[in-house]
Amino acid sequence: MNLSRFRYGAIASLLLAAVMIGGCSAPAKALDSRDVDFHGSSFRVVRIDLHHDALSLHWRDPATDQPYTDIDNLRVWGEAHGKHLLFAANAGIYDRKAAPLGLYVENGKTLVPLNLARGNPAAGNFSLQPNGVFAIYPDGHAAVRTSADFKADAKPAQWATQSGPMLLIDGKINPRFDDGSTSLKWRSGVCASSPHEVVFAVSKTPVNFHDFAALFRDKLGCRNALYLDGSISQIYVDGEGYAGAPAFMVKPYAGIFAVFSR
Repeated sequence: MNLSRFRYGAIASLLLAAVMIGGCSAPAKALDSRDVDFHGSSFRVVRIDLHHDALSLHWRDPATDQPYTDIDNLRVWGEAHGKHLLFAANAGIYDRKAAPLGLYVENGKTLVPLNLARGNPAAGNFSLQPNGVFAIYPDGHAAVRTSADFKADAKPAQWATQSGPMLLIDGKINPRFDDGSTSLKWRSGVCASSPHEVVFAVSKTPVNFHDFAALFRDKLGCRNALYLDGSISQIYVDGEGYAGAPAFMVKPYAGIFAVFSR
């Protein structure tokens, strides 16, 4: 018997077994999701590579025209259609009729037009200027623009939501924000740190606008960032659950960002 051949064969078998065991262990995380501490507050931050994951928006079930209203309903809908929900977050601010207050584009179709109205007290934070649009374009790149700049560009979007206020404009914190403000709320926002990387963040504790904007500028590497919503905001990541506002504060959503597994 050739002992050397036996020894090498045994080693190869052990290595193959180790690889197979490793392959059966916990899979690699599909998304870059992590907790970030900044200025004494904690945030859940999720980075989405648009080259790898398709980010979409969802408001109503196309079969029934009924709104999903919450992330769990969207997850159930996905499972029924052979899609596994990896990520979800509420989209922009909506009105009292549970419809998006500003521009809402779903899969290339504009369901709500751009809203350039100013000074409406009922619009809440949406009316803080400048407000803005987060959009993903047909060529796959993403951007955050002020609403005025988005209109001036006149480029059709594949997916878009309008909200406000802008947190960052060209690398500068919105001048309407007060560094020492005592208006503390759970807050969510989004930016495109590059044309094909989208960054979502939600605070895990109440924060003011200025500190939330500084997070995007100083920690997340963004130049333009958009506030999405306040005390109802949550982010869901598969395997990690929900982060953001407490469940009892969450109200029905009018639009939900999602990444489903392919």
